[in-house]
Amino acid sequence: MIKLSLALLITVGVLIGSGCALTQPHSSSSWSAPATLYESLVIDTNSRQPVSLEETVKTLSKADVVVIGEYHGHQASHLLQTRVLHLLHALNPHIILSMEHFNLDHQDDLDDYLAGHTGEAEMIKDANAWNHYRGSYRPMVEYARNHKLPVIAANAPAQTVRCVGRVGPDYINELPEDQRQRLPAQPFLDTPAYREKFIGAISGSHGSNDPAISERMANIYKAQLLRDNTMASRILQARNNNPEHQILHVTGTFHSEEKLGTVALLQKRAPALSVAVLSPVFWAADQASPPLAEHWGKGDFLYLIQPLPPEFRDHDRRQKAMKERFKGRSNTDCDVE
Repeated sequence: MIKLSLALLITVGVLIGSGCALTQPHSSSSWSAPATLYESLVIDTNSRQPVSLEETVKTLSKADVVVIGEYHGHQASHLLQTRVLHLLHALNPHIILSMEHFNLDHQDDLDDYLAGHTGEAEMIKDANAWNHYRGSYRPMVEYARNHKLPVIAANAPAQTVRCVGRVGPDYINELPEDQRQRLPAQPFLDTPAYREKFIGAISGSHGSNDPAISERMANIYKAQLLRDNTMASRILQARNNNPEHQILHVTGTFHSEEKLGTVALLQKRAPALSVAVLSPVFWAADQASPPLAEHWGKGDFLYLIQPLPPEFRDHDRRQKAMKERFKGRSNTDCDVE
C-alpha cells in the first residue's frame, strides 16, 4: 500500500511539473525569473499563473485583434512578438501585422519592399524606419514578407504629430486635403482615464498652474491622441476590409496597457470587436518574486522580462544626449503652404 501511494505521488509530481491539467497554483516566489534579456515568462492574469506561449496563443487566436505592448528595443519583447506572429499564423493563415513603427504616409514604401520591388536598405530609408529596425522589427517584417502577409503602417505621419504637439490641434485644418483624408475623422477622440495617466506620467503635478505649461501639455497630449486614434483607425480599416483576418498589432506598451490608448479608442470605435492585450512587466534579478500587485490590470496576459541596463548614470550627459536626440525635431517647419 505504501509503495502504491509513493508511485501515485511521483506520478502527480510529474504531471504538475509538466504543466498538465493537475497543475496546482504556485506562489510567484517559486517562479523562475527570465535568465537572459531574450527570455520572458507569460502570466495569465485571469488565473494569475504562468502559461506556455503555445497555450497563450490558443487563447489569443479567439480574439479579433491581438495587441502586444513592448518596451522599444527590448530583445525579449521583439522575440515574443515574432513567436506570437508565427504561432498565430500556424493556427490561422489569415493574419495581418499592424505596426506602430511605420507611419501611414510610408505604406507604399513598405508595400514595395514586401512585394520585392526594393531592397531592405532602400526600404529603411524610403519608409523612414526606426533606427533599431534591423535588431528589433526585421524578424516580424521578414516573417510577413516570406509568408505574404500584409503589414499595416499604422502610425500617424511624424511631421503632423510633431506640429500638433508644437502649435496645437488646429494644425490639421491647414493640411492639404489629401493629407487630412488619411487621418481619422476624429483624430483627438479621448478617454478620461488615458488623459489622467498621460499627464501624470509626463508632468505629475509640476507646472499644473502655469497656463503656458498647461497649454503646451495639452498640445503634447493631442499629439499622443493623434497617434492612438490613427493606429486604432488603421487597425479597424484593415479589419473592415478583411473581416476574416485577425490583426496582430505591435506597439509601445503605453499605447495599450490597461487597455487604454489605442485599445480604448479602438473599442470606442468598434465596441463589438474583441481585443486581447499582452503587456510587459520588468522583473529584476535582485527581486525574489515579480512585483505584480500593481500590474494585474495591464492586460489579459503579462510577460515578465529583465529590465534593460540604464542608458546613463551621469545626469548632465543624459541631458546632453536627450537634446541631441531631439535636435532634429526642434527644427521641424510647421508652416503649411
